[in-house]
Amino acid sequence: MLAGHGFEVVLVLAVAATYYGSARVGLVQQLVREQVTPLWPPTGLALAALLVFGVRVWPGVALGAFLVNVTLGPSVLAVLAITAGNTLAPLAALLLLRRAGFRPELDRLRDVLALIFLGALAGMLISSTIGSSALVLSGAVDAGDFWSTWSVWWTGDAMGILVVTPFLLVLRRLRWPVRASPARWLEAGALAVGTVLVTLIATRTEHSSLLFLVSPFLIWAAFRFRLAGAAPCALVVSLLAIVAATSGAGPFDDEDLFATMVTLQAFNGTTALTALLLAALITERNKTHDELSRLCNRFAVMLTQLDPGTDPYETPPEKPPP
Repeated sequence: MLAGHGFEVVLVLAVAATYYGSARVGLVQQLVREQVTPLWPPTGLALAALLVFGVRVWPGVALGAFLVNVTLGPSVLAVLAITAGNTLAPLAALLLLRRAGFRPELDRLRDVLALIFLGALAGMLISSTIGSSALVLSGAVDAGDFWSTWSVWWTGDAMGILVVTPFLLVLRRLRWPVRASPARWLEAGALAVGTVLVTLIATRTEHSSLLFLVSPFLIWAAFRFRLAGAAPCALVVSLLAIVAATSGAGPFDDEDLFATMVTLQAFNGTTALTALLLAALITERNKTHDELSRLCNRFAVMLTQLDPGTDPYETPPEKPPP
């Protein structure tokens, strides 16, 4: 019993530590008050932890959120409110996903759609609304900037769910491909290098919008490697786009905050949706094909067993006269 409690304490502390660490990384690309970013990785990490380990790790999410926000301010009450919102949002997303029959394997189209609409878009309304309201009520953000702050907060949390959560769920189930051929390894390496290079070109070319060039690589990843390739590619593409946006490079040059957020989150949302939906469709198609093949094989065996064969006592047919 004590060993079980000790493990849960260690698990909660590990969730809090990883939440805090990922938050410090996410704050590097802040856009509003050094506190609101276009991608908030801790939200995706929190939902992944809740999906894998259950509701019991929620104190780790709350502790990690408190440690992050207490160093940012602006006041104790605001910090507590933001912490509550950051904790309630992934918990609400978890409950919505469970009610929808979500499976963490993400091998069905319905699971991806549930993650998008219930986990990301609906669940993150809680954290963005509570957090933005706390900043306005504490005087840290002007009331006129509420909706711009809210939009950055909401899209940042939603992108954390769409980009980070699938990557962590894939990483949890990833196994070393011992049977992979050298050609398969070469293809994976070409996909990784090509995705990075094309994304850098698309997000760093001045006075030109080449973001569409990334789509073929996402399709390639989904068709050939399914979720194991699509989720990491979507994460890399989104991170490189966020770095370009916060530095005002490429298509984000000379844009105000609202225009930058619209362009960035439209691109990141399209990237995540393309990768996840295609990967789920390909996985579901392959599973259906395998199931049909299995049923056809069983049917063929049953037909073979039902064939009476040749009766040795049956009178052979008369031969026609020559």
